[in-house]
Amino acid sequence: MTEKFTHINALIIDMDGVLWHGNKPLKGLNDFFNTLRERQLDFILATNNSTLTPAEYTQKLAKMGVTVAEKEILTSSMVTAAYLVAHYPPEKNKLFMIGERGLKEALLAQEFILKTVDDAPDADVVVCGLDRQLEWNQLATATLTLRAGAQFIATNSDTTLPTELGLVPGNGSILAALETATGGIKPLCLGKPEPLMYQHALKLLKRQASETITIGDRLDTDILGSVRANIRSVMVLTGVSSKEDLKKVDYQPTWIMDDICVLTQAIKDLKK
Repeated sequence: MTEKFTHINALIIDMDGVLWHGNKPLKGLNDFFNTLRERQLDFILATNNSTLTPAEYTQKLAKMGVTVAEKEILTSSMVTAAYLVAHYPPEKNKLFMIGERGLKEALLAQEFILKTVDDAPDADVVVCGLDRQLEWNQLATATLTLRAGAQFIATNSDTTLPTELGLVPGNGSILAALETATGGIKPLCLGKPEPLMYQHALKLLKRQASETITIGDRLDTDILGSVRANIRSVMVLTGVSSKEDLKKVDYQPTWIMDDICVLTQAIKDLKK
């Protein structure tokens, strides 16, 4: 480590590839969270994955023996819904959505109207998140709606998603299909590496960037987002990016660790 691992009061932690692969917890998961609680370190679990609700994430962690509160979860769906509320007037509230329950509930909670494949060309915005049950007619409807002039918002641009079977298509793969079909219409992506999610997490934590670190497995999202948000970062090698990938970019994580077991020990070694 080139920089001393110190002055850490809060963590912003990615989930896929850091805490688990699919439904398989990674080694050291329970010890990691026990250590955070023992050291009274605040944390937000911040994920680009838009598919689950905060309640579903807490249930998933509970099955792995970890207890977290819904207020400790921040998803790209939540960030997207907050952005839409802040940037679109009430009369621009008709959306066509590609995504799963996590995105749907976040949008409905803010009283947006979700259009169907039958009436979507009337939508003001196409909002796209990962949808593992995606059908052709959804892509076709989104394409027609965008070509009719709707704005294009994406929860995130992750091209892949780490699972217990390996890397599978992520939301970025869906975005690529829509960009091709629309003749080059590009979405505004709100998840990492844009700093918005990290800024949102800092507000929830009520902490400064200087006393916070981020934990992630992807250089092009977690680490780049940390750099843009001016927050120190730990890249773990249990997900998408490898040490070899570090040679291909002009930005770097503050620290590189093999996994959360190594991170846990580093936290235990922090001076109280």
